[in-house]
Amino acid sequence: MLAKLRNSSLAIIIVVLSLMLSGCMYPKDQLKQNQIATGEFVVVVQNAVDQFHAKTGVLPIKNSEQTTPLYEKYPIDFKKLKERAMISSIPANAFENGGTAVYVLVDVETKPTVKMMDLISFQLTAEVQKQVDDYRAKNYGKLPTGEQVAPSFYRIDFAKMNKKPVQAASMYTRQVMLPLLLDDTGRVSIDYAEEMMRLIDKKSLQKSLDSKQDLRELLVKESFYVPARTGPYHWLNGQPTPVVE
Repeated sequence: MLAKLRNSSLAIIIVVLSLMLSGCMYPKDQLKQNQIATGEFVVVVQNAVDQFHAKTGVLPIKNSEQTTPLYEKYPIDFKKLKERAMISSIPANAFENGGTAVYVLVDVETKPTVKMMDLISFQLTAEVQKQVDDYRAKNYGKLPTGEQVAPSFYRIDFAKMNKKPVQAASMYTRQVMLPLLLDDTGRVSIDYAEEMMRLIDKKSLQKSLDSKQDLRELLVKESFYVPARTGPYHWLNGQPTPVVE
């Protein structure tokens, strides 16, 4: 699973560009503005994608490898949209325009739909992943695992790495911070169980869930955002549970 992330060309591009965002080349007010994604941007990009698809028969996406994680696999190529005059300008919140959203497509085989992935969350987990990898290299392959939360999944013991604990800001509920997970392979991910449970409770979905259903789909359906840097979740023992891909 860790190899998937390392082999992802999108991941490499995002990490490099996200480092630029943390510098002083963008004013604070612009960064704040870029973090606020609006449905208007998604509607405009969706319309452009639909037109491009109808006229060319293909989707305006960048190349990715077979092993690229699901929600990172189909990044929208704004260059292709602009070359065919399908869109006049790149959305202000897109990372290509100095923003913090990566525009991607989901359901490409059935109904290509525009969503966004949060670059800040992606960068956070990439930085923690580096810390975990460094710890592992210096400790004979051991991982900084803490409390086990599911088979093969653990909280990260930041104290073992001499680092301050960090969490990822949720793109689904304002002011909610999400913990990070570490699996047996050493892959760092964001734990979206809390957000999934909140949505399941809100819509009373408990009795309708299939134990083999990937619960990430619920978040994608109800939001403009895909869950960044995470794996599948199943409904097990009455709660969303991370599972090995």
